[in-house]
Amino acid sequence: MLAKVRGGVFYLHGEDAFRKEQVVTALIDAHLDPATQDFNLDQLRGTETEVETVASIMATPPMMAEWRVVVVREVEGFSSGKKARDTMLEVVRNPPPGLALILSCKVPRGSRAKFYRDLSSLSHSVEFKAFTSADLPGWLINRAPEAYSVEIEVEAAQALSSAIGTNLGVLDRELEKLADFLGDRSLITIADVEAVGTKLPSQDRWRWFDLVGERRFQEALTGLDILIGQGESGVGLVIGLANHLLRLGVASTKGFRSLEAALPPHQKWLAKRLMAQSKKWPPGELDPAIEGLLRADRLLKASPQSDQHFVEEWLLGLMSRALAA
Repeated sequence: MLAKVRGGVFYLHGEDAFRKEQVVTALIDAHLDPATQDFNLDQLRGTETEVETVASIMATPPMMAEWRVVVVREVEGFSSGKKARDTMLEVVRNPPPGLALILSCKVPRGSRAKFYRDLSSLSHSVEFKAFTSADLPGWLINRAPEAYSVEIEVEAAQALSSAIGTNLGVLDRELEKLADFLGDRSLITIADVEAVGTKLPSQDRWRWFDLVGERRFQEALTGLDILIGQGESGVGLVIGLANHLLRLGVASTKGFRSLEAALPPHQKWLAKRLMAQSKKWPPGELDPAIEGLLRADRLLKASPQSDQHFVEEWLLGLMSRALAA
């Protein structure tokens, strides 16, 4: 959304440092020619630089170029002093001609400071929320062709995200390593992920949700023991299952377009897979399955029994109903 904007103030905030840095780089490249970049690019940190120094640098006009770019990371460093806040906001309200000011910030958790609201309202503001684990496979599927001109299998993306976690910088480095490993090939598989030394979980939670969605309950029962052994919590699995089955309900009652519209941006690739799974559930079976998960959730939070016990009991109930049918 910032690709065509030139000059002024850009306020990039949120938990996800990787995507913020991607946009910082893109904005620098969009404003500056490499030949004059050394004269017209300043990169500072609000936690290390006096605000008077920042103000002086921001007031310096471009040299032999149309734009001067000033990047200030860790803007939260200016939030504690009134003079620093006022100086920064004055520039944000009235940026000098030829300045592209890029402010990168992680708002302290729980902060209600007006400073951050003012920065957001007075600038080109974009928030980069931290990805949830559910977003990671889709991000990898999109990132592989965009950044490295390769594809990654869904199962490989799921396994890699389960192994690495939500740090996009680390995931991107793994993706780059895999792209180099491929050589002349263009598709990353699970075998490739294992070959470069990534320690994959024996059972990843995404494939396990698919097993339940495909009504392969016996395999899911076996996989549950592995997941719990790997440190997954019963509550986390129940929440994930409930979300998965609710999506199957949307698929079966409202169809593909409604399902796709309901999915977050990095999860829309799931729509076809969920539609196929929804067709395997007989009418009337999803509602009691979801109600069973609500019961399991309550028991998990109140009972001394193990996490595995209640999820296992829920799966056995599904198997019993399937056999009776």
